[in-house]
Amino acid sequence: MRRISDLVTKTTATTTTTMNDMTPPFAVPLKDVSPVSTPSNESSLSSMNNQRRAVKVPQPYDAFLVLDVEATCLQGSDFNWPNEIIEWPVCLLKWVDKGNNGMASALQKVAEFRNFVKPIWRPKLSPFCTSLTGITQEQVDSAPHFPEVVWRFSAFLVQHGLIHPVTGERLVRFCWCTDGPFDIRDFVVKQCFISSISIPPWLMGDVVDVRKVVSTWAKFNQAQTPRLKHTFPHRISPNIESQLRFLDLAPFEGRQHCGLDDSRNVARIIIELARRGVRLVPNTPIQPGRRWPWMGKPGQILEQYCLK
Repeated sequence: MRRISDLVTKTTATTTTTMNDMTPPFAVPLKDVSPVSTPSNESSLSSMNNQRRAVKVPQPYDAFLVLDVEATCLQGSDFNWPNEIIEWPVCLLKWVDKGNNGMASALQKVAEFRNFVKPIWRPKLSPFCTSLTGITQEQVDSAPHFPEVVWRFSAFLVQHGLIHPVTGERLVRFCWCTDGPFDIRDFVVKQCFISSISIPPWLMGDVVDVRKVVSTWAKFNQAQTPRLKHTFPHRISPNIESQLRFLDLAPFEGRQHCGLDDSRNVARIIIELARRGVRLVPNTPIQPGRRWPWMGKPGQILEQYCLK
């Protein structure tokens, strides 16, 4: 029987940010992460933020997994199309100041995971998809299929003490964080159906929709401070750039719609929310059994329901 613990023992200390070879290095130590160009105004914004006193509040979760997948798409397609995940990037955040009473305010990024994924239904990427995500045909052609990526990521969770190496049981309280509900509610549920696998136990449960958290925080602060510099209409769901701006953080770092860069920027937002005393708890339900019209038997996509 293939066990996660067998895979973890083979993990080497040397890691890279891209994991398309079949050797299973999982963690990306922060010292090995390629530096991202920093906007010139970051130091002044950071200084301004640091002047605000951090606010400790009870935080029930010990770790946070920040996920922002990229998936196949056609120009004009929407979330009802059978998208296949082609990038699985995660930033792992943990508290550095959590006491026995559960009070905390300082989150730190401790590791990253990234794997490109080879699609199976429509393995050839559309020009629109490559232009949007920056992911090339060569990168997905040399990548493993989604079940193998799930296996590799399980070993990453074991390596960082989040799940048991044999049973897969959660060892600490952790939850998933995404920008909007789409990544797990739509993309993961669809991908597991297409790959004919069950949703992994470590992916079950509600998630923290960071966009919703920031929107709620913005409404509260705008009500308290009518002349707040950065605002956005309540009817608009704020993208990552808007969230960064509202929190007075430096602009988006990296390439938008690069899954890893998106995840890193969402992680920055979560870290800042924690520093400001926002209690980070799941706020969005996921429906693992959700169905779309194009779903036939497990793994079967009914072409007549798909945009050509």
